Amino acid sequence: MSTTPTVLLVHGAFADAASWSGVTAELQRDGIPVIAPPNPLRGLASDAAYVASVAAQIDGPVILVGHSYGGALITVAGVTENVVGLVYVAAYALEEGESLGELQGRFPLSPLVSNLKQWTYPVPGGEPATEVTIAEDAFPSVFAADVPAEVTKILAAAQRPLAAAAFEETASAAAWRTKPSWALIAAADNAINPEVERFGAQRAGATIVELEGASHAVAVSRPKEVADLIRTAVRATS
Repeated sequence: MSTTPTVLLVHGAFADAASWSGVTAELQRDGIPVIAPPNPLRGLASDAAYVASVAAQIDGPVILVGHSYGGALITVAGVTENVVGLVYVAAYALEEGESLGELQGRFPLSPLVSNLKQWTYPVPGGEPATEVTIAEDAFPSVFAADVPAEVTKILAAAQRPLAAAAFEETASAAAWRTKPSWALIAAADNAINPEVERFGAQRAGATIVELEGASHAVAVSRPKEVADLIRTAVRATS
């Protein structure tokens, strides 16, 4: 059984596991085991259960890294026994019993909120449910202002929608109460108000790094700095 934790990278809404490519390459160069599974983006409880099941099937210790909505998932899934640390990357760190909408509602809304496009998707045996993406023309400024334009166009076209119901579901646990945590604040984030990231990280007692000029897509634009924080967590928990 390895004593170096496996890093499990959890992407957020409007992205996929490829958004971690630069971070994955950085960690693999150091021989750190990495898994970046697909996040279903269907709801807080079900997505967190999926992340927890992936973590539980890994031999040895695991560090959960959550970007954006993925932060809410690792907050819940982090109670899994072999999880030894949590890393929040431009992410939501919820309290038990709190929803994304509730946490966001304490602070001025980001430009993301007025630039969401609604879609529907089928639900077996029921009415169609609502999911959201970011309007393509707003995607560069809202999500990835520090990413080259040609890359941003691809990210906008490939974004994965989030079930709208996820904003209202409440967290069933707050793993940061019992597990050490680290947080990266993207200071120029237009998708999540940086104040939301900062408040959650401080409340969790996280070790905080703040990157000036960093957009929400900080894992794409500044993978080395993101990987550096994850390496710090790996060293601290090895």
